[in-house]
Amino acid sequence: MTKGVFLSYNKHMKLRDFLLYITNNEKTSRHEELFDIIFFVTNTAALIFGIVMFIVHDSVEWIPVLVIEYTWALDNMRHNRP
Repeated sequence: MTKGVFLSYNKHMKLRDFLLYITNNEKTSRHEELFDIIFFVTNTAALIFGIVMFIVHDSVEWIPVLVIEYTWALDNMRHNRP
């Protein structure tokens, strides 16, 4: 039931609004909104690139560490507001 509410809530959002929703746990950001979006996109690209590089170099045991760091960075962005 919660999943359906989440999907229907985000179904009609513009991409910019959706990215702000992902990166911010408040109604209005206390940071620059463009920074939040760039931070999310950059970290997601780094996660994907890092996973590919770990697979290519046969070091797949490091992928969980990369995912944990990615999750930590996003959590800090959402909750550690000045």
